[in-house]
Formats: sequence, structure tokens, C-alpha cells
Amino acid sequence: MGRFMIYGASGYTGKLLMRAARDEGLNPIIAGRSEAKLKSLANQYGFEAVAFDLSDRQAMDAALNEVDLVLHVAGPFSTTSKLMVEGCLRTGTHYVDITGEIGVFEACAKKDEAAKAADIMIMPGVGFDVVPSDCLAAHMKRRMPDATDLVLGISGFGAPSRGTSKTMIESIGAGTRVRRDGKIVSLRKPLQRDMDFGSGIKNAIAIGWGDVSTAYHSTGIGNITVYFEASPQLTQMAGMGGLTRFFLGLGFMQKKLKSKVDAGPEGPNEQERANGHTVLIAEVTNEAGDKMVSRLRTPEGYTLTYLTGLDIAKRVMAGEAKIGFQTPSSVFGPDYITSIDGCVREDLNS
Repeated sequence: MGRFMIYGASGYTGKLLMRAARDEGLNPIIAGRSEAKLKSLANQYGFEAVAFDLSDRQAMDAALNEVDLVLHVAGPFSTTSKLMVEGCLRTGTHYVDITGEIGVFEACAKKDEAAKAADIMIMPGVGFDVVPSDCLAAHMKRRMPDATDLVLGISGFGAPSRGTSKTMIESIGAGTRVRRDGKIVSLRKPLQRDMDFGSGIKNAIAIGWGDVSTAYHSTGIGNITVYFEASPQLTQMAGMGGLTRFFLGLGFMQKKLKSKVDAGPEGPNEQERANGHTVLIAEVTNEAGDKMVSRLRTPEGYTLTYLTGLDIAKRVMAGEAKIGFQTPSSVFGPDYITSIDGCVREDLNS
């Protein structure tokens, strides 16, 4: 088995991954921009550390040449992914990350031929974004091979980390993205509908989740919409007019909003993660109007992220990589998510 790197180790998810890696007796190289933070973490966990900025091509290539895989967890990925992917292509290093950003998934998909030429795998989204929903989407395609429409619903995600909050802030100006007839489009006004996540009917609001990209690559289904159970914050965001979204998308407002995030908690605490869980619903329909529904229950989102992120890193190190751009289900199959502790899938109709 080769060696892998965790880049972004000093962040919220990076620390969860380091602790899990240590508990499993793994020995990743930890990396990031801050030498001081990495030195402290290296002393705490006993890992080798290397500091480099993604803009320093020479330093990045030297570090990547020491590993077979980078688990990239330094967001926002709209800023960091491109440089890391390019480094991996130059050095022949497998790339996985925990993004949930539609634009990043689509940019990675365009690198499919380059990844094949470099003999590497590029697999964005190996955390809660998008392992459970991607596997569930692939399961629904298996249940209904002629499906034309896929609807995904997510409940119980809980409090976001700073990185996730900043990604959400960046998406304000983009509107609600969905897939229609195979193309990603932005809706002027978010869709709303009722969904039953297992505890009665709840209002849900459409959001531009990563599966708008990945579920299409995994299933070929041309019409995809993702909903979240409505929260006060999501309802407020859904009610924003175009002018408000435009204003909040301006650079100085983005900076102001992100500074407020930095002043808040790093992410859910250990008790919140232990007590939390998520529920995903998937519905597929075909041209005849037939419908199938399945439900998936998972551990809390950040807990699932370090479980699947580390597991996929180990699988890649064990030789399970598939060259080119990939989604979790395209390599590990629709049932992969059910191999993770605490994940239970149920088909609600036949």
C-alpha cells in the first residue's frame, strides 16, 4: 500500500480525518499552507508534515511526488481545486476531495482525458457531498433503468463548518441550479415541495447541490433536482429576490459575510455529531409516470465525511482506483454506502 496526503489538515474536516487516521494506524503526510499550524498538529498526531501554498508549483510538485494520492480538504474548492488537480496531473498523483460545488465537479469532469493520459483518478466529492446521494442515485437508476427524472431530498444536515458556510455564501449569486434535459440551468426562483423523510410531511426547498452534476455522470438521467428540508435560514435565502442575490454576490459583501463566518464556531462539536443523523430520499419517474422511492439514513454529515473520505483513500491505496474522472458510485457501486457503519437503505415501493 502506498502513502497519501491530507491537504488542508488544519481545517475542521482535516482534523477529523487525522484523528481517524491515527486511530486506524495509518500514516498520512499532513499538509497545508501554515507551517506553524502543521508543526503543532504533527507533534500532536505523530505525522510527517509539509507546508506549501498551492500557488508554489515547485513546492507542490515536490510534495506530491512523495505520495500516490492526495485527499484534498482545503476549501473553498472553487479556489483551490483547480491548482491541486493540475499538480496531480503533472505528478501522476490520484486526486480525491470533499467538494460539494457543482462548478468544481464539472471542471473535474472536463479533465477526464487528461487524467487518463496521466494514469490517475480524479474523484471529487468523497464526503457527505456526494457519496450517499450519488450511491442512492445509482441505486435508483438500477431500480428503474428507463428513469427520466430524479429527485433527491436531504434532511438533518445540521450546522455547517466554516468552509461549508463560505461555499454557501459563494453560491448566493448563482441562483438555484438544477439539471434539465441534460443541461445545468439556474432557476430564478427556488422550487418548493412537500417531502416525507420518515417523520411526516415536511416542506423542502430546491438547492444547487453537487448531485446536479454528479448524479448525471453516474446515471445519465437528464432531469435532476435536489431539495433540502426547509430551515429558517434556507427559507430566508429562498425568498431573496434577484437584486438581493446580486448585491450579496458582490466582492465586498462576500468578504463581509465570510468574515462573520470566521468569527463563529469551527463546526459541530463532538456531541452534536454523535447525536446527529441525516436522511436522504430519492424518487425516480419514467415517461410512463411510474415512480419508485427509496430512503437512506446515515450518520451526521461530517462524521460520514471522514468515514467515507478515509475509507476511499484506503481503497485507492489498495489498488481500487479507476483511471479518469469518476464518481463514488462509478468506482465502488451503488451499494458502497451500505458498507459504511450506520448507513441503512430502504426501498419504499417495489
